[in-house]
Amino acid sequence: MRQVWALWGDVIVVSALAVPLALLAVRLLARRRARDDHPHPTRTAAADVAMVAGTVPWIWMILTPRPAPSTVSLVPLRDLAELFGSPAVTVFVQVGGNLLVFAALGALLPTRVARLASLARIAAVAACASCTVELLQYGLRLGRMSSVDDVLVNTAGAVLAAMVTRRWWASRTAAETGVR
Repeated sequence: MRQVWALWGDVIVVSALAVPLALLAVRLLARRRARDDHPHPTRTAAADVAMVAGTVPWIWMILTPRPAPSTVSLVPLRDLAELFGSPAVTVFVQVGGNLLVFAALGALLPTRVARLASLARIAAVAACASCTVELLQYGLRLGRMSSVDDVLVNTAGAVLAAMVTRRWWASRTAAETGVR
């Protein structure tokens, strides 16, 4: 874990320091939405800010340059198979981190956009976002591996997070749209 702190300590510190700003953003956004007679100003403001705050640190990490050549891996599950031969802490950090990249998006997007309130649609949005990040990694020559396995695990993380919150957003979506 010392290596994680050495690599990403600045991201962790900045993210922690940004929490009060995120709370302020929720308050200001909710106040503005309340003035505009939005039906759920606080809930939607919190969801919007949490989606951004829960995703930006991971994107920062992913798009941080490394002193290595940029590579591409397009064979599904090959990188994961190789990874599982690594020490347990490496597997935990790599897989866990990739599962968390779009978890906030997957958990909260259905609360904001009713037409995206299905696991398949959340998977599609997450896969598109993950492909964009992988293309940026390669296109910007950041010294990282752009891998189809990262897209798969990032997407799985968003879908798993959506499944965890599904009971909450599915009932609200049904109530708001009149669909049961």
